[in-house]
Amino acid sequence: MNTENHLSLATSKPLTSWTHEPKVADLKADYDNTKPTHDGHVRRIERWRNLLNVTGSAKPREVKGRSSVQPKVIRKQAEWRFPGLSEPLLNNHKLFEVKPVTFEDVKAAEQNSLVLNHQFRTQMNRVKLVDDMVRAQVTEGTLVLRTGWERRTAKVKEMAPVWNYFPIQTEEDFMALEQAAQESQADPRTFKESAPEELQESVRYFLETGQPVIAQPSGTEQEVEVEKILVNRPVVQVMNPENVMIDPTCGGDIDKAMFVIYSFETSYSELVKEPERYKNLDLVDWSNLGVINNPDHATSTPQDFQFKDKARKKVVAHEYWGYWDVEGDGNLVAFVATWVGDTMIRMEENPFPDGKLPFIVVPYLPELRELYGQADAELLEDNQKIMGALIRGLVDSFGRSAVGQQGFAKGMLDPVNRRRFDNGQDYEFNPTFHPNQHRIEHKYPDIPQSAMLMLNLQQQDVDSMSGTKSFSEGISGAAYGNVATGIRGALDAAGKREMSILRRLAHGMQLLGTRIISMNQAFLSEQEVVRITNTDFVDVAREDLAGNFDLEVDISTAEADAAKAQDLAFVLQTIGPNSDPQVVMKILSEIVRLKRMPDLAKQIEEFKPEPSPEQVAMQEAEVRKAQAEAAEAEAKVQLVYAQIAALQANAQKTGVEVMDRVTGRAHAQELEKQQAQSAGNQELQITKALTTARKEGESAPDLAAAIGYQQLSSRNTGQPVL
Repeated sequence: MNTENHLSLATSKPLTSWTHEPKVADLKADYDNTKPTHDGHVRRIERWRNLLNVTGSAKPREVKGRSSVQPKVIRKQAEWRFPGLSEPLLNNHKLFEVKPVTFEDVKAAEQNSLVLNHQFRTQMNRVKLVDDMVRAQVTEGTLVLRTGWERRTAKVKEMAPVWNYFPIQTEEDFMALEQAAQESQADPRTFKESAPEELQESVRYFLETGQPVIAQPSGTEQEVEVEKILVNRPVVQVMNPENVMIDPTCGGDIDKAMFVIYSFETSYSELVKEPERYKNLDLVDWSNLGVINNPDHATSTPQDFQFKDKARKKVVAHEYWGYWDVEGDGNLVAFVATWVGDTMIRMEENPFPDGKLPFIVVPYLPELRELYGQADAELLEDNQKIMGALIRGLVDSFGRSAVGQQGFAKGMLDPVNRRRFDNGQDYEFNPTFHPNQHRIEHKYPDIPQSAMLMLNLQQQDVDSMSGTKSFSEGISGAAYGNVATGIRGALDAAGKREMSILRRLAHGMQLLGTRIISMNQAFLSEQEVVRITNTDFVDVAREDLAGNFDLEVDISTAEADAAKAQDLAFVLQTIGPNSDPQVVMKILSEIVRLKRMPDLAKQIEEFKPEPSPEQVAMQEAEVRKAQAEAAEAEAKVQLVYAQIAALQANAQKTGVEVMDRVTGRAHAQELEKQQAQSAGNQELQITKALTTARKEGESAPDLAAAIGYQQLSSRNTGQPVL
């Protein structure tokens, strides 16, 4: 360690108020103790990479006059593996499905699903991310992801209205202002969307100063400086495992690791942009630090290229994520620290809301009780070497043959005739030497059947070991019988192997989505505009993202989707053409979705067939017929009701008559009726007698006698006398 580094250590200022703030030496001790285990794993990765690309120790030695060709068997199998793992994650428009744990979190789950899928579609290069993840997992044996959050802001000037504030005079206005302030704190989103701008400004001023006022715009505007968010999104980085050191005592579980250290390249100009995060930059010895001075860091920067100026010169920084007893009370606190050289430039508590280490580890071929996995190169190394040796032998055999050359028996042609032979002219040959017997035309030697058999056996072994069909007559249905069932069994066996790998990758994506959900709840803007389709946008508030959720990653292989589509097509054939059209549309849209046509599936789901004019007329006629039948049925019902009422009335009348006969009331009524009729008849006779014209000589009727008779009748009948 030079004098300048001693000086930087001595003059480094504490970055926290912790009682036991860790020093650079403390963190470097963990780095040094982990290095032997880490270097052993790095050597395995380097060997796998050499076998994949046929470089380094995997490249055959060059011998003069011999072939040095080596087929890239492992690379070929890997190239067939890549699309089988990446396509299931890329062909779905909606990768994440968020489900609520309780009924209270249903709305929040929907909002999280919108935001999460929107971030992967628009704010990340999803294709590159998934491709890098798959290639890193397959070729290096282990996928290591680092999650983070990127936020960039800029100061901009905007025109804002100038407000006049008038004190509140009445208690009624003061109560209204207090109620509005309570509503703004209880439900800020609804208050911001519904309250007038004047009321919002009055509440803001009241909450900041405590003075109850009424805000009114003055009619003028002023220029104010506001902070505008340029970038505010999660970031996911596929790490180089050579630059990541994980606690070797974690026992194969990254959640039990006490620390993770990773190195990255940076510069003074990049660090100085974040003064609230990085300190002590003036104490770093920038002139004597560089990427070339850190041989343990894997870099893609050429060794012969280096910036000379302080602002752009690349240096290697180490970031430590772990747990430390910062107060000396035995309680571990999650923290992050960064150092460059021997100078600590960052020290703070873990800023992520879940408090976990921001790393996700996904093995390819997992090993028992190990954190890291193995690559296919570990299984296919011997096969690649054997196939290389066989092919080099065949190439040497072909290369050593004098193909295309001709040999003549000595004395068969004299110089003149040899020249004529070479010119394609007729020639004379020695009769004792027949040309068919004394001329040899060299050809390639025949390939031995044993060599071809050995190559085929090795290729079949490669296909069976990797579970990948590379169209080289390896895995086939012949092992199960040359029938459709055998072929399907072979494909199912390979599909299960691929699905096993894919499930581990999907689990890593699930952990990634969970981390991003937790970061969204803490770092997302107050309101996020999310595009849910090509034309529809929705607003999602950060406060709506809180809750407990289960996260699922939608994955499916092309073979599984094809089998499911075939089963659904069989269902359509089974139910026939006379089934419910809605059921048919649902099944058909699912088949189209499985065929990777989401737009058409959406159109089928929303399709509502319009009837033809003939169908409309038939429907109207059926409606009119149904209405007529209903009216006729109603009339019949009313008729029945009327008949019942008549029967009831007749029954009631008959009952009354019977009672009148039993009690004698009917007889009395009949007598009264007869007497009244008799009296009426008498009165009619009297009236006629009085009003009839008399002939000459006739005497007038005896009126007194008639009246007396009437009075007598009145007494008997009770009728008045006319």
